[in-house]
Amino acid sequence: MTKNINPLLCKFSTIHNTAPFSTIKMEHYMPAFLEGIKKAKEEVEQIANNTEGASFENTIEAMEFIGEELDQVSSVFFNLNHANTNDQMQALAREVSPLLSEFSNDIVMNEFLWKRIKTVYDSKDTLELNTEQSMILDKRYKSFVRSGANLEGEKKERIREISKELSQLTLQFGENVLAATNSFELHITDEIELSGLPDGVLEAAVATAKAKDKKGWVFTLQFPSYVPFMQYADNRKLREMMFKVYSSRCFNEEFDNKDIIKKIVELRLEKVQLFDYPNYAQFVLEERMAETPLKVVDFLNELLEASMPKAKEEFEELQVYAESIGADFKLQRWDWAYYAEKLKTEKYQVNDELTRPYFELEKVKQGIFDLATTLYGITFKLNNEIDKYHSEVDVYEVFDRKGDFLSVFYADFHPRDSKQGGAWMTSYAEQFVQKGKDHRPHISIVCNFTRPTETKPSLLSFGEVTTFLHEFGHALHGMLSRCTYPSLSGTNVYRDFVELPSQFMENYAFEKEWLDKVAEHYKTGEKIPADLVKKIIDSGNFHSGYAFVRQISFGLIDMAWHSIEKPLVESVSEFESKAMQATELFPRLETSCMSPAFSHIFAGGYAAGYYGYKWAEVLDADAFDAFKQKGIYNKEIADSFRENLLEKGGSEHPMILYKRFRGQEPSIAPLLKRSGLN
Repeated sequence: MTKNINPLLCKFSTIHNTAPFSTIKMEHYMPAFLEGIKKAKEEVEQIANNTEGASFENTIEAMEFIGEELDQVSSVFFNLNHANTNDQMQALAREVSPLLSEFSNDIVMNEFLWKRIKTVYDSKDTLELNTEQSMILDKRYKSFVRSGANLEGEKKERIREISKELSQLTLQFGENVLAATNSFELHITDEIELSGLPDGVLEAAVATAKAKDKKGWVFTLQFPSYVPFMQYADNRKLREMMFKVYSSRCFNEEFDNKDIIKKIVELRLEKVQLFDYPNYAQFVLEERMAETPLKVVDFLNELLEASMPKAKEEFEELQVYAESIGADFKLQRWDWAYYAEKLKTEKYQVNDELTRPYFELEKVKQGIFDLATTLYGITFKLNNEIDKYHSEVDVYEVFDRKGDFLSVFYADFHPRDSKQGGAWMTSYAEQFVQKGKDHRPHISIVCNFTRPTETKPSLLSFGEVTTFLHEFGHALHGMLSRCTYPSLSGTNVYRDFVELPSQFMENYAFEKEWLDKVAEHYKTGEKIPADLVKKIIDSGNFHSGYAFVRQISFGLIDMAWHSIEKPLVESVSEFESKAMQATELFPRLETSCMSPAFSHIFAGGYAAGYYGYKWAEVLDADAFDAFKQKGIYNKEIADSFRENLLEKGGSEHPMILYKRFRGQEPSIAPLLKRSGLN
């Protein structure tokens, strides 16, 4: 009989109640979703139809803990749909997403439930709630209002239709980007065309070719392959071809996202105009630190004014340099990384191929774990008994200073066709406290780092080292959480605040004290030479103006898409070109358009929020400045950072939390100083 039990509908009787991945089959998901939705609906009805008067405990708090089975199946399914997907899973996602949207709409449209929530909210001043209770009440009330609970008749029904349609469109957008990325490969059999590419890059290309049953070398659009090709390949025509394919993903007939973009932004606009907001950005930013689109645009323009002069200087310098070594053309977009890498090497005698041997993945991982131990007293223990969804995943138990269990930590490092590009942190279980028990989280980071080859372990580029630190910062935010309610714990914070813990960790990549500890040659065990450390630090601001302008351009196009106040008339390409015009350093390329592959804002959670990376940079530079003043491992400052920021999740307004840590509001000065822009 036990063979027929759906593992997704049982309480996980595993180590720390982790997901039993190896027992879950495709046929288990849909029945689990349907049963999970059914049970969650019953729980909602119990709360909505409770004959007792509405109270914080029997309404607001009760809502926090409904749908345990649904949360269980959803976390497993959607995390795997990003990290280890297949055609069946993607088809099922398209089938399931509308059901979940419908269920979500049923909750916020339940008039009896809404009346109870409103009753509690209207009496909040008499309830003597603590800070976290007040926050969860405010958040729950606003989520209902912002989902249409206060609307009448046709408007309420239209909100339901829009939500369902958007869930399908955003899913399709992401699937198209993944498919477009995986659909291309550059297969080279003539060794002459490989000029300039380092041995490590070539060896990885050979491994990719073998995996595809081909001879020679294969390069793909996945970052560990695409980026070094653009940096080192002498063959300009191949660089141009690679760039044009990469920058035109989903901008052509195959996996086309142009119409999907138009539909997404128009539906988002229609939705918020039902609430009498002029545009989607205004609606979103009410629940962000930045508060208004005007503040965001002013912020981005302030940074653009500070960085564009330096970016132009860098551009001219690179043009002159390229000409000095034989370029008889104006630099194009596919030339930037190539000549920038050469100039950086000439200026600082440092490049990724010089530093890679010192950044073996296993050593970097241990160095980052040790950093967490030094700052926060936590330790990591590999546990091969905990089930995992792919053989390449490492699973750790995380313990606090006193040896108390803190979290499960999954680490998934290398690219594969079943995994989306980029890097991210996620959770399989949130932290929360219920009936006096602290339920600890299950946290995961998913990356696309350089693979090991037949002769070399995984050797990271410096950019991959900073990416690791970044995602690990998010993971710490999740693992160290000490909140009562799951919807406030860990990284459940304002979008323009969530990048603070992650970007804060990146600072250590440029600190000699940390580099000295973590970087050892993978063959000899030799510590990274002091002069190479100095070169890494000195080169930290290389082309910082250009990098600033590039990030600002992404923020501006995001704000443009979500500030429209009527449906789009012009083409996606024309709209993007206008929005990014102030940041352009290169002539426009008709075949390229970034928006159709901009998953952050059209398939992720960053719509009207991409500026948050730069916003959080102001926070992280200001926060790290406090460490620099007292020592980058200072226990007093680290304890304050942990207790006031990392443990608190979204339990209080982020500016209140930040000022409690820093003693003042953040200043833009440390960021400009760190970036060499003042």
